[in-house]
Amino acid sequence: MAKRYDKQFKLDAVQHYQDHKDLGLVGDASNLGINLQSLYRWKKELKDSCDIECCGSGNYSSDEDKEITRLKRQLGDTREAIDVLKKAIGTQGN
Repeated sequence: MAKRYDKQFKLDAVQHYQDHKDLGLVGDASNLGINLQSLYRWKKELKDSCDIECCGSGNYSSDEDKEITRLKRQLGDTREAIDVLKKAIGTQGN
């Protein structure tokens, strides 16, 4: 499962890169323990739109939005489990 970072972490990570450009993206990502592509994407988002898109924990406009997201994730997991069980049942009969 992918890690989710809040907006402040993303902003701090980009700021860390700006402060330590001598390390490069690879060095900064390694120091922060994050994926290189994530840091690159956050840096690009901040440059292009002066903001970073966030859908991670702590970025919900209300408790209802947080609950809706949790339920959607749970529904997706349940659907995946049902698909796996359907395939397992289908292969037993052959």
